[in-house]
Amino acid sequence: MRQRVVDVRFRTVAPRPIGVFDSGFGGLTVARALIDLVPDQDLVYFGDTGRYPYGPRDLDEVREFAIEIADHLVERYGIKLLVVACNTASAAALDDLRDKLAIPVLGVIEPGIVAAAQVSRSGRVGVVGTVGLVASGAYPQSVDEHGLDIELTTCACPGFVEFVERGEVDGEGIAVLAERLLSPVKDADVDTLLLGCTHYPYLARTIADVMGRDVVLVSSADETAFEVRRLLVEDRTPGYVGQHTFVSSGDANVFEAIGRKLFGAELAGARQHRWPS
Repeated sequence: MRQRVVDVRFRTVAPRPIGVFDSGFGGLTVARALIDLVPDQDLVYFGDTGRYPYGPRDLDEVREFAIEIADHLVERYGIKLLVVACNTASAAALDDLRDKLAIPVLGVIEPGIVAAAQVSRSGRVGVVGTVGLVASGAYPQSVDEHGLDIELTTCACPGFVEFVERGEVDGEGIAVLAERLLSPVKDADVDTLLLGCTHYPYLARTIADVMGRDVVLVSSADETAFEVRRLLVEDRTPGYVGQHTFVSSGDANVFEAIGRKLFGAELAGARQHRWPS
């Protein structure tokens, strides 16, 4: 994934929303952070639950999905900035989206790994993510591109996303799975663990219990929201309360029910979008 420097400090003439998308509910962690950090911004969130999960899919297929969603958000909602709030989609499609779209595009990989490197005391950093993300090599590549002096251990955690998508974020089942899946990063004696999937902050308590109190957890969702706030420094409207729209390509009622459990009561009246068959 090549690095691109884009000057996106701009002022819009008319209010236009930030667009955020993910394969399902994970990107709501980014949306939550954005609403808290830039409450004066309108936001449209697209959860592609009709085609979830992305993690096990071929990256070429994920790239096609990402471009399709981006086009929809631009054409239907006139977004001014796109946040690819899915680590797998960031690995698959970020460069293509930046080439294609006339608006700024941010992913969740670079902000997360840079923050994790800054936090680490020993230089031993772990990253947990989906099978597809880990297989893509996006994080080691980002480490090289940024010249980060860290020892990186990546670890795939199949099953984590499925728990979150069912609204199950604690309990014995997820605890047992976490103990097994996190053993490679525990054995590597990391002092910092990057939650390299936007679903994983919902499991932060369980992950922290397994890793121990000396390991710092870094959320790629939070770090991406901080980057958006920095980029929009000249496009703020103090006192304005942003409007939030939530869209699902699956069952909107199910999306709203699970989404409210994960996100809060602000997620109401989710819209449904059906892809052509």
